Amino acid sequence: MRDETRKAHETRTSWRARRGLAGAAALLLAGLAGVVVAPVASAGERAQVQTLRGELVSVTPVADHDAGQVKAFLAERDMATDVVRYGVRSYRLTYRTVDPYGEATTATGLLTLPAGGKHRLDLVSDTHGTMVNRDYAPSVEEDFGRIPSYMNASAGRAVAAPDYLGLGKGPGTHPYMDTCSSVTASVDMLRAARTAAGRLGRPLTGDVYATGFSQGGQVAMALGRALDGGVDRHFRLKALAPVSGPYDLEGQEVPALFDGRVNDASGVLYISYWLVAQNRLHPIYKDPAEAFRAPYASRVEGLYDGTHVEEDILAALPSTLKELLTPSFYERMQHPGGGLLEAMRSADHTCDWKPEMPVRLYAGAADTDVPIGNARSCARQLAGEGVPVTVVNQGDVDHFGSFQVSAPQVVRWFDAVGR
Repeated sequence: MRDETRKAHETRTSWRARRGLAGAAALLLAGLAGVVVAPVASAGERAQVQTLRGELVSVTPVADHDAGQVKAFLAERDMATDVVRYGVRSYRLTYRTVDPYGEATTATGLLTLPAGGKHRLDLVSDTHGTMVNRDYAPSVEEDFGRIPSYMNASAGRAVAAPDYLGLGKGPGTHPYMDTCSSVTASVDMLRAARTAAGRLGRPLTGDVYATGFSQGGQVAMALGRALDGGVDRHFRLKALAPVSGPYDLEGQEVPALFDGRVNDASGVLYISYWLVAQNRLHPIYKDPAEAFRAPYASRVEGLYDGTHVEEDILAALPSTLKELLTPSFYERMQHPGGGLLEAMRSADHTCDWKPEMPVRLYAGAADTDVPIGNARSCARQLAGEGVPVTVVNQGDVDHFGSFQVSAPQVVRWFDAVGR
């Protein structure tokens, strides 16, 4: 374990104790049969929690579309339809996983299978972008969050799309941009998908293709690292294709909030969401008034309870970061230290590894949500590990435009790699 990772873990643990979260986390164990609830978990209990990870709790059918309906769904959202070969069937999976403190909880995600094609299926992991409302998650809302699932499944592969913790039908709040828990939820979704697919008569081969957009691009890169490192012997990572991920918070994404590369509305949404979520995990502020100006300090944490939509949140906040943050915290964001820097760096080690499989990084030059510098920084880190990676620059497209162009290209590339 890296020194900074160990230090972050120790600080996170003490912060959690100061905020009185230990007892609440223990209560999550109450609904799990065979797990003893105790104020402090024993080694045996911790081991039992680990053995439950990825265990399938329930399977709920949520969609059944023929190929024509899949094409119509994609066309209505201005997406390419040439990759569609089969219809799709989708299921919401509820499965056991762990929260950011390693305590037992549940999460949900979407498993989508092709209605045709090979009997044994390769698996795509698709990790979604920033969502503030839990009901926008892939397993709940049939909208943009399902585009990659329907695209990849209609091309002939199974797709596992985790909702992440605190989104979809999972309990609690979403630990936005907490890389560790996003990876554990994603790995455990793959395990649940393996069980569910087998029960549904479409067993998996064990080959995994990982992609994701925006926040999910960063998660995909971290998941790829975990899979390549052998986190689960049942899965073999075959290709990695993240789209427009914020891989470098300290060096690229956060500085871009202050130099004009990130537009004001996105900057206000991202930074307020990130600060509220990360403050539950790292010692960033003791009182919201330390970071947020009045009257926003009194309302900002409540806005990110998973029930609000982006439009309502932006209407309740100012239009610029200068109006949102206190002068001292505005300065602190540009020269971070302590828990603030710890939170940034906890997300910034997703590209410093040596992949043994092909990798492509997709991004847009005109993206003012996640500037292309993030992808270039990731490519430099990978190159430093001895892996030259091409950044596929999609040109003069914005954030969603980068996804719109890249998503079908990713499907076609996975087709080529899998031949």
